[in-house]
Amino acid sequence: MSAARSRGARDGREPTSDDEPRDDAVEADRVRAPMPRLPWLDQPLRALVAQRPTLAHALLVTGAAGTGKRNFAMHFAQALLCETPRDDGLACDTCASCTYFIAGQHPDFRLIALDTPGDDGEVKHRAEIPVDDIRALRELVELTAHRGGCRVVVVDPAEGMNRAAANALLKTLEEPPPDTFLLLVSSQPRRLAATIVSRCRRVALPPPPRDAAIAWLAEQGSVAPEQVLAQAHGAPLAALALADATLQDERRGWLTALAEPRALSPSALAVRIDAVPREARRDALAAIVDWLIAWSVDLARVAARVPAAANTDFAKALEALAPKVARISLSRYHRTLLRARARLAHPLTPRLTLEALLADYQALFDHARR
Repeated sequence: MSAARSRGARDGREPTSDDEPRDDAVEADRVRAPMPRLPWLDQPLRALVAQRPTLAHALLVTGAAGTGKRNFAMHFAQALLCETPRDDGLACDTCASCTYFIAGQHPDFRLIALDTPGDDGEVKHRAEIPVDDIRALRELVELTAHRGGCRVVVVDPAEGMNRAAANALLKTLEEPPPDTFLLLVSSQPRRLAATIVSRCRRVALPPPPRDAAIAWLAEQGSVAPEQVLAQAHGAPLAALALADATLQDERRGWLTALAEPRALSPSALAVRIDAVPREARRDALAAIVDWLIAWSVDLARVAARVPAAANTDFAKALEALAPKVARISLSRYHRTLLRARARLAHPLTPRLTLEALLADYQALFDHARR
């Protein structure tokens, strides 16, 4: 299983390449420009750019994971820094400032993120954004802009800041430097301190229309856009990460086993994760737990006579299983999965974790037979 693909597919954050492809740098000279504007975000971007004269110094860009929030923030940042913007206010892509930005070398821009390149050039995923990253912004905001315009900082995900980093950012928000824009990106704004949220203007991005998302995925070469979009709960960038053929084969193998709970061997199935390289096992575990969560939700939906949402390709199997499981037990199991998902940041033994979750799943049907 591809570590980058499985990590990008997880619900808590947007996929790698950011999902856009996810931009990986912290330092200005390592930032890379985002992919072309996403069609469902074009209108919100133009509307926000038109409000530039009255914009607050801090914006909180929110929306579902995998829908392109970083792409939006990066294009807005480029528009703010552009020296010869188009008539509609968007970046020209040709001026000196745009050239620097596209090359990832704009001196008045910073991207602070969880993904950061190491000295060996490999992208490393950090568990949190440290306070030193936020403190380093003081050098940027306290100096005159190199290009004579404004300075722009993107923090994504904002909820990834640890407490010390959030407190350091709050000081900047309380005393905003002139000609500086702070763009906080979040798919989980409830995790942010109220003191930070209250000092930002919120920009809530709408979910993409289904038809537009499917068309975009097809343009990216997705073989089964409707299917992967369903698996990603309507988030096209997450769906693009899920479209990886190897990941889809692995998912089918797991769901085929879940469709036959009486024949399932928790230990034999869980041991498959040992074949994944050690450094990628946590990401693989997260992907599998997400599959289990989506499966349990679809079981509950089908039991309530509502069509499956994520696993539409296993609709018949879900319809056969739904009458055999007690709804209360299924609800408890779903909560167990959510707790397991929340613990993924802590040291775990992936095989033992999966074995326990699979044994609990199998017990759902034993309980129903009794």
